[in-house]
Amino acid sequence: MRFQLTRKMARRELTWRPLGYIGSMSSRKKASKPTGFSDEERAAMKERAQELKAEASRGRRADQAAGERDVLSKIAEMPAPDRRIAERVHAIIKASAPALSPRTWYGMPAYARDGNVVCFFQSAHRFKARYATLGFSDKANLDESAMWPTAFALKALTAIEEARIVALVTKAVG
Repeated sequence: MRFQLTRKMARRELTWRPLGYIGSMSSRKKASKPTGFSDEERAAMKERAQELKAEASRGRRADQAAGERDVLSKIAEMPAPDRRIAERVHAIIKASAPALSPRTWYGMPAYARDGNVVCFFQSAHRFKARYATLGFSDKANLDESAMWPTAFALKALTAIEEARIVALVTKAVG
């Protein structure tokens, strides 16, 4: 078998290939794992785009009743365990921080002050997690020294967790 010397221009590599060889080295590379967003993340981004369109059609300062309807609708769509927790979290936040306006954010119930999301509830079912999450954005005033938590796992709500949520939301708005 006769070989010919070829030169790749980009890397200036020298390779030996059989004479008459057709094909490239890149066609023989192993396929790597796909990168990018998961299906759940893409769905959340689509929901956010729809929320922004709806907000634009209602006006930048959408009335609180529309936000309340959207949040209650999202809570009603959740599976039973997450729905019970979300309904209770919604009631706690409304009672402890009346300054926050309910709205949806990436398809999740969220609570905003002056148009900026302060906290949100993420269903366990939505991202196939083993627990629901109560999260806080950078607009929340939860700063404690140089490091502090911004999300809290919720598997169930007892009086202890409810009291902690009241304290966190009150501090976040304060």
